Amino acid sequence: MKYDKLVRDKIPEYIKAKGGVPIFHIANNDEYWQKLKEKLQEEITEFLNDDTNVSEIADILDVIDAICEYRKFDKKEIDEIKKKKAEERGKFKKKIILDES
Repeated sequence: MKYDKLVRDKIPEYIKAKGGVPIFHIANNDEYWQKLKEKLQEEITEFLNDDTNVSEIADILDVIDAICEYRKFDKKEIDEIKKKKAEERGKFKKKIILDES
């Protein structure tokens, strides 16, 4: 079966342990960045198809962590930005739907 997608680091070992023969390569930086974005979209789609599965949220967060690490985003800075936006604009707790403006 062909995949051409980013997988977790231990997947080749898992396939071998199950008797399979994984064929894979290590991405260069450009390919890795593209595959991270594709993986994020894949995980979001999986969550949208099964929005009660907390495992799908964990997968999304893992991909976001990988993106932050790759792009060298400072998690403290991200938290500060989130906090500032929450203070200025609020969060999403009140379930407000803007119909027109």
